Amino acid sequence: MSDLQFELPDVGEGLTEAEIVAWKVAPGDTVTVNQVLVEIETAKSLVELPSPFAGTVGALLVDEGQTVDVGTPIISVSSGGATAPDESTAPAPAGATESEAATLAADTAASVSPAEEPRPGAVLVGYGSAGATSSRRRGRGATPVIEPASPAVTPTPPVRRQPPTSIPAASALPVIAKPPIRKLAKDLEVDLTTIEGTGLAGEITRDDVIREASQASVFRNIETPEWADEREERIPVKGVRKAIATAMTRSAFTAPHVSLFVDVDATRTMEFVKRLKNSTDFAGVKVSPLLIMAKAMIWAVRRNPTVNSEWTDQEIIVRHYVNLGVAAATPRGLIVPNVKEAQAMSLLELARALETLTLTARDGKTPPADQQNGTITVTNIGVFGMDTGTPILNPGEVGIVALGTIKQKPWVVDGEVRSRFVTTLGASFDHRVVDGDVASRFLADVASIIEEPALLLD
Repeated sequence: MSDLQFELPDVGEGLTEAEIVAWKVAPGDTVTVNQVLVEIETAKSLVELPSPFAGTVGALLVDEGQTVDVGTPIISVSSGGATAPDESTAPAPAGATESEAATLAADTAASVSPAEEPRPGAVLVGYGSAGATSSRRRGRGATPVIEPASPAVTPTPPVRRQPPTSIPAASALPVIAKPPIRKLAKDLEVDLTTIEGTGLAGEITRDDVIREASQASVFRNIETPEWADEREERIPVKGVRKAIATAMTRSAFTAPHVSLFVDVDATRTMEFVKRLKNSTDFAGVKVSPLLIMAKAMIWAVRRNPTVNSEWTDQEIIVRHYVNLGVAAATPRGLIVPNVKEAQAMSLLELARALETLTLTARDGKTPPADQQNGTITVTNIGVFGMDTGTPILNPGEVGIVALGTIKQKPWVVDGEVRSRFVTTLGASFDHRVVDGDVASRFLADVASIIEEPALLLD
């Protein structure tokens, strides 16, 4: 029998440290290959680390809440012959390229003691082994997640699930909901068994949960809290919050920002969103004004490519592709994941990508790769009731647009004052790259799509 030490790997590009958030195993537990050992928080997101070998947990070498450097031993496992995952069954994280997968395999080998090294292909960052039925970890004792039916299957009518009765659980209808939806329901104290799913095969969607929560008035976060006994609270600056502070300070004091604002009649956008929601093609897909905003930015970038650039001091790199960043507020702070190759997506594909991106971010499971190589960003401050703002550029980008709240206001149309849905767009640009005329044309192009989405047919 030999003792193997699992060292904290670099789960991103150049990350140097991470915080141990929660151990998923205890000394004496038997672990298998790809079983989740621990949840860590890097400067980018929460990440689950699966075991690269099998055996019995000897000791947890790092306490929860402790921040350690990459390469630090964090757990020891005793094994008479550690078993490495087979190359044909242990995939790299979803969305990884061949080069990223190769790098990950190399990191895996480097993080195991020489006594027993797993073969290439071991999963270090992900949500379970290849043979799992769900792409996410199930906690001990948790209810199994039943994945929705394939889109190729004819959707069945939504089924109203009745509240639990004395009937045995085995005879009850299964709740079909993805892990982020289950977490949202738990946070809002919504009983999923009482919700009518509107997704494919009766799958419960985020809108279903929000609707049920609104009807039940269970938004606990808007209640007035009691004053804490302590007069002050000190929160350590680390993890995502530390990364946000570093990035925003560097951006604000490196790139000379210039900001522009424009009021827009978004009535036709609201009408278009309503038609999409009623379309069978978009059934079960979240549709909001942000979708039209994202498409408008992609359209405007094609006409004004300079706003989709990067400044490097030696040269300006103009990208002829769009990795659209979406600023997302999460329980651990602001992150900016991006939709890769957004310019090649249809409206439906973009809607699905945005929904996946936002739900994953709110669940704290955004992988580091999804937060890298963005080209331009949109931030939807309208969801917080804000009219507009002056957003700070995401480092490495030269343009960001804020979508303000959309509300009815008096608006002059053909010489008459009418009630229209109006919003304000606010944008910031790096003046080293984007001149005033280019910034103005870009924002005007975005506004023109919000005013008339039919221009997207051009």
